[in-house]
Amino acid sequence: MDVHQKVLFVDARTGFYKVKRYPLGDYFGPVDLGIHLADHFDSLNIGVGLGAGSILPGSNRMIFTGISPCWDGFYISSMGGAGLVFNNLGLNMVSLVRRADTPSILYLNRNHGEEIEVEIEPVDLKRVWKKGRGGIYSLMDYAYERFGERYENDPRVLAVGPAAAVTDFGGICSVPITRGKLTYVDTWAGRGGLGSKMLREHGIAAVIYGGTHLEDDFKDRKVADKWFQDKYNMKLAAKDFQATTKYRFNPDVDTGGTFGVNFATMKGKIIAFNYRSIYMTEEERLDIHQKFIVNHYLKQFNEETIKTKQQKTCGEPCPAVCKKMRDQYKKDYEPYQAMGPLTGIFDQRAAEKLNHHTDSYGFDAISAGGVLAWLMDCLDGGLLTPEELGVSGKPVFSADGFDVVKDSMHNAELGVELLDSIIEKRGVLDLENGARSLARKLSRKKGREIIDRFVYDASGRRGWMVPNQYWTPGVLSPMAIMGKYYMYYGGDFMPPRELGRADAEHLQEELIMDNMGVCRMHRAWAVEMIPEILGKAIKGTKEKYLNRIKIAARRINSRNNSGFWETERDIDFVHTFLKRKRDVEGVNDPELDRWIDYFDKDGKEAALEFWSEMYKGINEVLREF
Repeated sequence: MDVHQKVLFVDARTGFYKVKRYPLGDYFGPVDLGIHLADHFDSLNIGVGLGAGSILPGSNRMIFTGISPCWDGFYISSMGGAGLVFNNLGLNMVSLVRRADTPSILYLNRNHGEEIEVEIEPVDLKRVWKKGRGGIYSLMDYAYERFGERYENDPRVLAVGPAAAVTDFGGICSVPITRGKLTYVDTWAGRGGLGSKMLREHGIAAVIYGGTHLEDDFKDRKVADKWFQDKYNMKLAAKDFQATTKYRFNPDVDTGGTFGVNFATMKGKIIAFNYRSIYMTEEERLDIHQKFIVNHYLKQFNEETIKTKQQKTCGEPCPAVCKKMRDQYKKDYEPYQAMGPLTGIFDQRAAEKLNHHTDSYGFDAISAGGVLAWLMDCLDGGLLTPEELGVSGKPVFSADGFDVVKDSMHNAELGVELLDSIIEKRGVLDLENGARSLARKLSRKKGREIIDRFVYDASGRRGWMVPNQYWTPGVLSPMAIMGKYYMYYGGDFMPPRELGRADAEHLQEELIMDNMGVCRMHRAWAVEMIPEILGKAIKGTKEKYLNRIKIAARRINSRNNSGFWETERDIDFVHTFLKRKRDVEGVNDPELDRWIDYFDKDGKEAALEFWSEMYKGINEVLREF
């Protein structure tokens, strides 16, 4: 294993490039090194962990770091499988600095030699985005058609769509290329708007990369099996197979993947109609779950995807086969929740229509779903008009008399219109500075109720993030990075100080994996075993790695610019969660009762103290001495 982190710096303005080496130990991976580079160069950093190309399953995740235009702070986003081909460059990271004068494609190749070929070629984005499959898919097709023949092995393409040009929450998309053909298995670094950063701040619309370089990666299965046998009394493959059950097929709920397992088990914790479901009775929520989810949305998924075994990997050998497909449509829980029940959609055809349109534009799908749900809520409530939003009508935004097929499609088609309006900046929909800024602007003109219906985490002056789609206070924690799983998102009640401490501990566990480029779907062994494996592969590094993780977590936390909840629905999200724990789940806890009474008496004051207690708990764990 190389004792350096090898970084290729590419000046997007001039095309000049250089390789710089950073000693292993000073930095261990794409996160701790990414923090350093983002601080010094405001760069977008694209890298892999030390395990890339090894036999460790899930070790080929690609990690993106930089200052997020959406979150208004340092951010980490990751993409499954894309690191396997990147490893053939013989690099640990590419760091983009400065900005190309015109939108361009970055070409990286390494064929049988030490030199890496680097080219930056302008591209007519508006023309390419309108060709063929459209948007992000057309750009991937174009990049491959233009440069694909130069590679001996199948390369990979990273691309952005029109959302990156006109909003701050554009994502980065890639698909595995197999035998010269681009597959339909989308993999995304969506959260944080780093696609917007790549295009708007560096002028790079796509990156195509690959090579033939072979490293001395760890491939001794007998040695790995011994390590796992000693720890779990199971071989590596057996332990990983057990750890990834949820993502493959869970016989306990007769479904699989994040979509199947989460929708099968949520029951009264369903989030629907822009969080209006939090105000419903438990019986109303259970009725929605049974009629619209179990009997239809989930049933379609099980019949069309699970029973037919339409499942793929992200591009690396992995027993999880977590990419659940129906033809060209990939079904993950959070996008199909945010642009599913949250936007009043409970039918697969309707959800496919809206999700595919969102992906084609290159939006972060979870944030797009949260924005669409908020706009639909405002339309339904008469706070905004169809003319102001450049659309033809209003949503069907109540469960009463809801036709699961017809009304779902109506809402999906309205969602498509809203996305078109955002891209074309019709009416009031200018999201270049983000949805939080737009919500404030509209509320100043038309009343506070507009922003009060929007659920988001706030950071800095204008940073925002639609939270992960779980009804739990952890997703609204005052952490330095939100929108990922760098917080505690379990459904149990914790006093807020304790919840903050759990958030901080969870951040460090997630960093152990991200800094090695290991997919969190393997976390049942990865959190424990990564430091062990590193320590055995390079003598004396286990404790040093864990110490660097703590330092990285503290450095991230030192930039914590989280803002107190700005909207009424943020506060109600937490308040109703607490009441449900007591009144529905029967949790008997004096501390829970105290917080409910406090929220009932003075919601804003209670919310501020709850938020502040979480913040204190976070800093108790992550403060520096």
